[in-house]
Amino acid sequence: MKDWKIGARLGGGFALVLALVAVIAGIGVVRLQKVGDATREMARQSLEKERLATDWLLATSTNSVRTFALLKSEDAEVQEFLQKNIGKTSALINETQKKLEEQLSTPEELALSKDIKAKRSGYVELRNTILKLKADGKADEAQKLSQEKLLPTLDAYDASIRAMVKHQKAQIDQSATSIDELYRSGRNQLVLLAALALAVGSVLAWLLTRSIALPIDEALRIAETVASGDLSQDFETERGGDFGRLLRGMGEMEDKLTDVVGRIRSATDSILVASGQIASGNQDLSSRTEEQASSLEQTAASMEELTSTVKQNADNARQANQLAVSASEVAVKGGRVVNEVVDTMAAINASSRKIVDIIGVIDGIAFQTNILALNAAVEAARAGEQGKGFAVVAAEVRSLAQRSAAAAKEIKSLIDDSVGKVDMGSALVGEAGKTMDEIVGSVRRVTDIMGEITAASQEQTSGIEQINQAITQMDQVTQQNAALVEEAAAAAASLQEQAGGLSQVVSVFRLTHEA
Repeated sequence: MKDWKIGARLGGGFALVLALVAVIAGIGVVRLQKVGDATREMARQSLEKERLATDWLLATSTNSVRTFALLKSEDAEVQEFLQKNIGKTSALINETQKKLEEQLSTPEELALSKDIKAKRSGYVELRNTILKLKADGKADEAQKLSQEKLLPTLDAYDASIRAMVKHQKAQIDQSATSIDELYRSGRNQLVLLAALALAVGSVLAWLLTRSIALPIDEALRIAETVASGDLSQDFETERGGDFGRLLRGMGEMEDKLTDVVGRIRSATDSILVASGQIASGNQDLSSRTEEQASSLEQTAASMEELTSTVKQNADNARQANQLAVSASEVAVKGGRVVNEVVDTMAAINASSRKIVDIIGVIDGIAFQTNILALNAAVEAARAGEQGKGFAVVAAEVRSLAQRSAAAAKEIKSLIDDSVGKVDMGSALVGEAGKTMDEIVGSVRRVTDIMGEITAASQEQTSGIEQINQAITQMDQVTQQNAALVEEAAAAAASLQEQAGGLSQVVSVFRLTHEA
């Protein structure tokens, strides 16, 4: 039965109980049918025959009373009335006798009926004789004959009828006894079958309850074990049917839940480790970002100083250009006396060559400054990762700017010296006219070069300002990155906290390898 399905178990149990109920009902119906048949038979025959015999006895008694009354009566009308009723009752007795004889079947009944018939015949014949004597006026003889013969004959006739009544009552009692026996037998059978049905039903109910309750208890034990977090138990069953599938399904559920919890634990541990690493990395990144922002601020300050220096160089170049223009004008004015100051102009010429050399140096410095400015732009693009390289470039730019300033000062000194010599050789300027013309041309070339230096310095200033703006933007972006890094660190810490909470939640489960 343990391998049966629940429906089969319940259906089989109820079918057996219903079969027993049907058997009990069938036996009860059969027994009731027999009792009914016996009752109907008793009512149809025994009771009817007993009633007819009793009616016969009463009618006979009535006629006997009327007969004796008629014998004693002297009134002709009364006699006629009694005679008429005696005739009617006799006819009724004949009809009753006929009905009774039609229903008699047993030898005893037939013998009693024959005896009654014979005694009635003798009684009726004697009564009619006595009544005839009465009618003929022989009342005394009739009275005497009634006392001597009619009464004994009537008693014998009455006794035979009473014997029939007694026999029918005995038959009724026998039928009642038989009916009672049928009732008791049917009752005993029904009680026995009911007890059997009760016993079978109890055993079947116990078996069904046990076959259902035990698997349910086992399933509840599995559910309680899993609910308590213990996933280390192995749930195996050899049961078949629905409960077997239920228990095996719960075992599979426990296995899958064990796998899921194991994966969650593994993932939680991985998340804890990863979130810890992320938090640590974000802290390092935040520290480095702050250092980078500080370096960018320092670089921005240095670039501002460099910008100021370059602007100052440009101003100096403009002033030198103006001085060169003035020197050219003075040289033109002194052209008339150049011839007189040939020797002085030679010195001026030598000074002019030095100026040319210095200007070459300044030009080289300007070119290198341009190259360094380009390098500074490249380094500025990389300033997010390599701040120190940019600092080196910035320092070199400052060095070149200082050299440019020194050269400009030297040019100014030489120009002042040339002006002094021109003043000293103004008397001889006429003699050195040709040389003065060359000096004028050289001064003009110096003026042009100084203009170019001024333009280059302005371009340098513009480029450095753009670099300064880029560095400022980089500083802002770096600060934003620092804020984002702090947010990421906070998110990583929150993730680590949530992973720890999840680990605590799944820690209530005890897996197989932990048992």
